[in-house]
This record gives sequence, structure tokens and C-alpha cells, in this order.
Amino acid sequence: MGRRDIYLDRVEILVLDEADRMLDMGFIPQVKRIVRATPQKSHRQTLLFSATFTQDIINLSEQWTYEPVHVEIEPEHVATDSVDQRVYMVSSEQRYRVLNNLLRTPEASSVIVFANRRDQVRRLHERLRKGGVPCGILSGEVAQNKRTRTLEDFKTGKLKVLVATDVAGRGIHVEGVSHVVNYNLPEDPEDYVHRIGRTGRAGATGVSISFASEDDAFLLPEIEALLGHKLECEYPPENLLASMH
Repeated sequence: MGRRDIYLDRVEILVLDEADRMLDMGFIPQVKRIVRATPQKSHRQTLLFSATFTQDIINLSEQWTYEPVHVEIEPEHVATDSVDQRVYMVSSEQRYRVLNNLLRTPEASSVIVFANRRDQVRRLHERLRKGGVPCGILSGEVAQNKRTRTLEDFKTGKLKVLVATDVAGRGIHVEGVSHVVNYNLPEDPEDYVHRIGRTGRAGATGVSISFASEDDAFLLPEIEALLGHKLECEYPPENLLASMH
């Protein structure tokens, strides 16, 4: 638009997806410019999607929509019953060892590892690659074409492990993910549900393993409240605690 390569004055349908994330990430000024370049709201159809509807989102939707209809879709059940959810109590320094041992077990055929921040994802990816694990990285700072290629390699099994942030994780729909690992517990309980839902899809069963350590175990009660049941915390099995050679 800035270069005048595209004109939006004839747009008929405007779709604003992941509106909550746009707000989180501070994109609203740019989005406002785009919206202003389209026909007025009574002359276009506007669809706004958001996982959470905060007051900010409601204000935006009122500015941008015309006689809107509100459609809310309840999750069928909060966490998929087809996911075996485990919580391992580990110290911060044991995390990597347990993950590394887990990735070397035969049943961990296709694994998505979630961390909370881009820098954590980057460091973890680097460390796994150096350790000889075929893994890819998905985060907001990875270019879209590279993300697509990484996802393709993961689907075909060329990559056994994906390390991802929540923003990137929401778009992953891959059959046959055997394990989801929460390297860090998410700060938003909804993200926990999104994460573990990447496995146990289409009738298959999956395993989610969450690491709870001294710096994030306090997040568990909120996750349990959303799930509606307690998560049993256990120590990792011996084979996962074995020191790395």
C-alpha cells in the first residue's frame, strides 16, 4: 500500500484473524491504516476472529464492523481426552537432560517442544541441533517461507522435532504428532490447551509432557482450573534422568 502496488478501495470482504494476537504484538496502528484504505464498513463484509474477547477487542470490533453478528464456538471439551497428560517435576537444569533422553526413546517419533519466548526457542533449537537431533524451529522471527518449509519437513518426517513458540504453534495441524513437550509451562492457561491439542488428533492418542520446575510450577493451578481437574505431578522415570554421554 505504501508503495502504491495495491489498492484496497474495492475490497468486499475484510478478514481480521487472531485479533487478540494483533493487539498483543502491537500491530494495531498498521491494521488501522489498512482498514481505512478499504471501503467504509457498511460497504464491505468484515469478519473478526479472536481466541479471547477482551474489552479492547470488543472496542475494535465496534469500530470496524457494521451490524455484526456474534458467533461463539465452545471448545467441544477443553483438553482432548485422547492426550495422556503428564507433568514431570524437574529442576531447571534437569529440563534439557530429560528432554534429550525423551527424544531418544523409540516412541517419541514426532515431537513438538514449546517454550515461552523466542530466545528460549532459539537456544533450545541450537542446543538440540548441536546434539545431533534433526529439529526445526518455528517462531515469529522465522520468515514465512522458511516456516512453511520447516513444517513440510516435519510432516514428512525429515525433521523429528519442532521447537516452537505459541504464536507459531497455533498454526500447526499435523497428523501423527506423538508427543508435545512443554519445556516451560505457558503463562496463559489457554495456550496449554492449544499446545497439547497438537497431539492426539484424528482419533490417535498422544502424550503431553510438561516440565514443572521451581520457576514456573506456580502456573499449574490456573491450568488445572481451566481443565477442570488436577494434573498429577510425578518425578520423571529413571531412564529420562540418566546423564548424557
